[in-house]
Amino acid sequence: MPALQDQLDEITANTRNLVQPERMAINERAVQELFASGIEEKILPAGATAPEFTLNDSFGRPVRSADLLALGPLVLNFFRGRWCPYCITELEAWRDLYPRLRESGILLAAIGPQTSRQSDFMVGQHALPFPVLSDPGCALAAQFGLAYTIPAYHRDYYRSILVNIPFVNGTEKGGGDDSWRLVLPATYVLSAAGRVVLAQAYADFRVRPEPEETLAAALRARTL
Repeated sequence: MPALQDQLDEITANTRNLVQPERMAINERAVQELFASGIEEKILPAGATAPEFTLNDSFGRPVRSADLLALGPLVLNFFRGRWCPYCITELEAWRDLYPRLRESGILLAAIGPQTSRQSDFMVGQHALPFPVLSDPGCALAAQFGLAYTIPAYHRDYYRSILVNIPFVNGTEKGGGDDSWRLVLPATYVLSAAGRVVLAQAYADFRVRPEPEETLAAALRARTL
């Protein structure tokens, strides 16, 4: 099985072969501006206590972090949406690794700003065996320091490729900047006590940590 980052790099290479350079430059500008904002340095760090949460899963059922942590260490994967091929590739990598997590007494939950209905589509299409939780308005992501507002020029780009983020996230009725909130892709490992053992997030959405390395951190978290 190729490394996750190798798979993501292949997506990037294929995109560059298909998309005009001036259009690719829009994404590059957005990534550079996000990086320059220092958002990566402001995320909830290792050693902090993670906020408690209750979020609905893809069936609309409430899931409490306290209940998940009662069963052992927890991996949280914050993703952008089902429209993002990088996120889907990462979630599928976690799908394939999930049996090993469960055998080790570790849980995984994916968290995104999209509606439960969108998550239900995604779970069915990609056979995801773990909870996919809806974070309306990126409220929980903001507590982890991961939420940001998409700039106007980048919204136009998303519209041009038929990615309607306010619709996917259920925020189109509110309008304004708040309807264009998104999250940094991020991976967290929490000990059973809710302490952050690993915190990784990237302004460049094309970069993700390797699940195998995250699993190793989660295994260490069992002793904390």
